Amino acid sequence: MTIALERKKSDKLAAVGGVGIRTKLLDITAKLDDVVLMGRGDPDLPTPPHIIEAAKRALDNGATHYTHVRGNIELRRAIAEKLKRDNNLDYDPETEIMVTVGAEEAVFLAMYALLNEGDEVLVCEPRYTSYDEAILMWGGKPVVVPCDPDEDFLFKPENIRKAITPRTKVISLVNPGNPIGMLDPEVVEEIAKIAIEHDLIVISDEIYENIIFDGTKHLSMAAVPGMRERTITVNGPSKSYAMTGWRCGFLAAPAPICEMLTEPAHTIAICCPAVTQAAALAAYTGPQEPVRQMREIYNERRVMMMKALDEMGLKYVNPRAGFYLFTDVTSLGMDPETFCTRLLQEARVLVFPGSLFADPTNRFVRISLLSPTARIEEAIRRMKQFVASVKA
Repeated sequence: MTIALERKKSDKLAAVGGVGIRTKLLDITAKLDDVVLMGRGDPDLPTPPHIIEAAKRALDNGATHYTHVRGNIELRRAIAEKLKRDNNLDYDPETEIMVTVGAEEAVFLAMYALLNEGDEVLVCEPRYTSYDEAILMWGGKPVVVPCDPDEDFLFKPENIRKAITPRTKVISLVNPGNPIGMLDPEVVEEIAKIAIEHDLIVISDEIYENIIFDGTKHLSMAAVPGMRERTITVNGPSKSYAMTGWRCGFLAAPAPICEMLTEPAHTIAICCPAVTQAAALAAYTGPQEPVRQMREIYNERRVMMMKALDEMGLKYVNPRAGFYLFTDVTSLGMDPETFCTRLLQEARVLVFPGSLFADPTNRFVRISLLSPTARIEEAIRRMKQFVASVKA
């Protein structure tokens, strides 16, 4: 007997939508040899050895059981120290910090706690669209704040103000952003003023805080006067310490918010894996030199790719942070999805179209800098040949 799945699946799936082009590109990749992978946001650099060794010791010592739902207190204390040291934030590790299964769980829990049916969340464009899924899953509505590509798609306070309605409850701020975006401290302060004026909550995702270049300054939203009580800070070691596969994140928020998230967190995942928490503890309390070294490697790749794109005559958003170059390909006479498909089939280089990141212009592709440097050099050689053939 066949189940009538179309009649039985949740309407929420339709609301969230699909990612057909990503699946198509990955299916093509699986059938090709020697593809340079420049699509996903997963660092190619290894987790630093001292972190791996800490995880091994933890396993030998029995870190194979549940922990407290909000995380081991040793790790929460280390996160509190990190927030004080790096972000000028003061949180009680007992009541105001929660360790999660990746930063994604923190985002989903925050939306769960805050949103009722029809509540609006202000989001930028382009953006990391998992936020849309989290908002829609809990009955909320993502409201796009227009961002100008000629101004690097940066969140503008005046546009945020225009987008506010009586149903607005949350501002979603990813700073530094993915695939673009790095807000100057004065802009963060202006957004804070708006949040206070309209009594809004800010979910401030700062997971790329250590991947910043050119002397750019980062200001945590919760550090702005008057914002601590209305900000949920989301972060984790995934990007800074090349720990994406370990699945550890955290949120920091006033005690009443953490309290109301505790039982939902227990229901969803019970806890972040004990061995992962041991690794994260080593990351935050151990030597920080690997973070600087990785940032230098990403910067070398960034400069190399920017130079190559300049030589190809392709424009891109100023990459002041993160490890992506959001690149306009329409000068080649094709839309981004066609570009990505042809680049993969003809040059064996995988990049993703901006449509996966809510590009409002249908002009951009996201080039990731997360393959070994020698492979990026090879990708540049192939891309130059491809672009030259298109222009010929």
